[in-house]
Amino acid sequence: MGHCPVDAITIEEREAEPYQEEKVMDEIVKKGPNTIKAHLQHLLDHNETGYLLEAFDYLTKHNLPIPDLVEDECMTCGGGGCSAGSCPGSAVQDFGSTAPTSSSNQFVPSELTQWPVQLHLIPIQAPFWNQADVLIAADCTAYAYGNFHSNFLQGKKLIIGCPKLDDTNHYLDKLTQFFQTNQIKSVTVLMMEVPCCSGLLSLLKEAMKRANKSIPIFHHTLSVKGEIL
Repeated sequence: MGHCPVDAITIEEREAEPYQEEKVMDEIVKKGPNTIKAHLQHLLDHNETGYLLEAFDYLTKHNLPIPDLVEDECMTCGGGGCSAGSCPGSAVQDFGSTAPTSSSNQFVPSELTQWPVQLHLIPIQAPFWNQADVLIAADCTAYAYGNFHSNFLQGKKLIIGCPKLDDTNHYLDKLTQFFQTNQIKSVTVLMMEVPCCSGLLSLLKEAMKRANKSIPIFHHTLSVKGEIL
């Protein structure tokens, strides 16, 4: 900044406090819902998933509503109503049948090779995780995509979860431990086109970062009509 000849400016050097999301939220909430939403959107836009989850946890603990945020995918989802205050994932749609009705009652075997599969319930450590190709799928994907077993699950171990309805802080902690503990060969992420579902990929990346692991990630997005986008 240079030097002021009349000492109108003085420079002080001091140790800065580490950033703490909880303290920031203490001040943010005083300024109202618009400021809260702007702050959370800023964290999301800059991929600060860890801080974003802490902010969500803060709002939940203080019985404050979590505002709808706009994901990048929301700009290209092609419908569903991304207007402020609405959730595209909850938008009602009726598109009828998308495939011809089959009269065959032939048994189709499952490709599932382990249990449990829900992220809250899976064991952190198990022999079947060693060198496994893992499919992490949003809950709705198996219902939206008719060939889920043959096209996505075959040859993989399965983990399912919902980033909108479940405890994402617990998800983050468990996935971090999961990647720290196991030698995973690859991870495939399968999610729906709705913006809230993309949080699953963000959680996964943050967990790998915290676990200091670099594992190949493949991700696919399904439309609500069951199309691979």
